[in-house]
Amino acid sequence: MQQLRRLGTGIGWRPEIAEAVERMPGIDWVEAVAENVCPGHVPESLLRLRERGVTVVPHGVSLGLGGADRPDASRLTALAERAEALGSPLVTEHIAFVRAGGPLTASPLLEAGHLLPVPRTRDALDVLCANVRAAQAALPVPLAVENIAALISWPGEEMTEGQFLYDLADRTGVHLLIDVANLHTNHVNRGEDPSKALDELPVEAIAYVHVAGGFERDGVWHDSHAHPVPEPVLGILADLASRVAPPGVLLERDENFPEPAELERELAAIRRTVTRARARATVGAGTGGGVTYAPTPPKAITGDGVVPDAGTAGRPEHAVAAPVEVPTGAEDAARQRLALAQAALLSALVAGTPAPEGFDRVRLGVQARALAAKRADVVAKVAPELPEILAEVYRPAFLAYAQGHPMSGGYRRDALDFAEHLLLAGLPESAETRLLREWWLERSGPAPLSRRPGARLARATLRVLLGR
Repeated sequence: MQQLRRLGTGIGWRPEIAEAVERMPGIDWVEAVAENVCPGHVPESLLRLRERGVTVVPHGVSLGLGGADRPDASRLTALAERAEALGSPLVTEHIAFVRAGGPLTASPLLEAGHLLPVPRTRDALDVLCANVRAAQAALPVPLAVENIAALISWPGEEMTEGQFLYDLADRTGVHLLIDVANLHTNHVNRGEDPSKALDELPVEAIAYVHVAGGFERDGVWHDSHAHPVPEPVLGILADLASRVAPPGVLLERDENFPEPAELERELAAIRRTVTRARARATVGAGTGGGVTYAPTPPKAITGDGVVPDAGTAGRPEHAVAAPVEVPTGAEDAARQRLALAQAALLSALVAGTPAPEGFDRVRLGVQARALAAKRADVVAKVAPELPEILAEVYRPAFLAYAQGHPMSGGYRRDALDFAEHLLLAGLPESAETRLLREWWLERSGPAPLSRRPGARLARATLRVLLGR
C-alpha cells in the first residue's frame, strides 16, 4: 500500500463558506465535492488556497463503487481530470451504491440521489473489490473509500463493517476514509459498536478521517452535515486517535452554515480531541503500566475453534483465506445477484414497490421519506426558480410527484420532469402557470406543450430518439 502524505487538519470547502475558509487560521487542507468542480473553471477560492500551499482533495459522490455495474468510464475520467486540475495527492469516493436497475436486471435504471449501503456479503465484496481495482487503474493518484451512514440494514449479512473494510483493503490495497460520524450513525440506527468496528479495521490503511454533525429524531440518527459535531462523535474520534495518529482529520459541513467563529471552535475541538488522545496513547504505551489505548488485535477463530498461528492472528476469520482474484464467471454471477437485490431495494425506496423480504418496513419508510425530502431540497438548489414560482405549493407538490416518479437521471433532469408533470396535469391558467411554462420551455426545447395525447406521444418518441 502506497504511503500517503500527512494532511493535518482541514475543512470541507463549499462555495457558501469559501471566503471564510480562506481566512481561517490553521487550515492545512480542504476537500471539495468533485462533481461541483469543473476542471477548466476551478473556483478562484480553491486556486488561491492552492497557491498558499493548501492541499485540495476531490471527494466524489456519484461513482457508485458498491453498485452491481462496473464503474462508468466517463465518471472515472471526470474524477481523474479533477484530481489533476487540483494537483491532488489522492481522490476519495464512497462504499455505496447510488443507482440500480438497467441491463443487468432488464428493468428501468433508477437513481437514488443518495448514498445507499452495500450488503456486507461475499458477493458484494467481490464486486466492490473488482470495481475498486478498475477505479484504481483509471485514476492518476491513490484512491481512498469512505464508510457510509445508513438508516437500514440488509438481511443476511455475512460480515461486520470492520471485517468488510479489512478484506476490502487487504485484497485491493485501497486506502480508507473513516467517517467517525457515520460510525456513530450506524451505532444509533443499526446497533453497531463503533469500538468493535475500530478493533477490526486495518488502521494502517487510513488516509484521513471525517467528522460531522447530525441530529436524532424518533430514535433515528440523521447524518445531516448541518448541525454541530456532538460529543459522541468526538468520543469515537478520540478512540480512533488512541489507536493510530490519523494522517488527516476534516470537518464536514454542507448546509445551515454557522458563523465562521463557530466553525473555528469546532475545528479547535477536533484538534484538541486528537492531541489529547495521542498523548494518552503515548503515555500508556511508554510507561509499561496503566491503560494503553492501542487495541489488541482480535483473534480469529476458525470454525473448529482453532486459533490461527501468528502469521494470521489478528485478521478477521473470513479474511484469512479470502481470494485475491475472483474468476470472471463467478464475478459476473455475483454482479447479477447483487443487481437484482439492489434494484429491488431501490425500487421499494423510490418507486413504491413492495419491501424486499427481510427488510424492516418501518425503517424503509423512514428512508424513503428522507430520499424524497432530499430530492426536493436538491432540486430547489439546482433549479431555484421552481420554489420561487410555486412558492408554498412547491414542496408538497414535489413530494407528491416523487411518490410515483422515481429519478432516472440527474437532479437537473428531475427538475425538468417535475415541471413537465405539473404542466401536463392541467394546472389552472395563472401567472404562476405561465412562468412555469416559460421556464420549462427555455430549458427543454422550443416546441410548445400540447395536451392532445397524440402530440404528447410524438414529442415523447422524439425525445427518446434524441437520447433525451
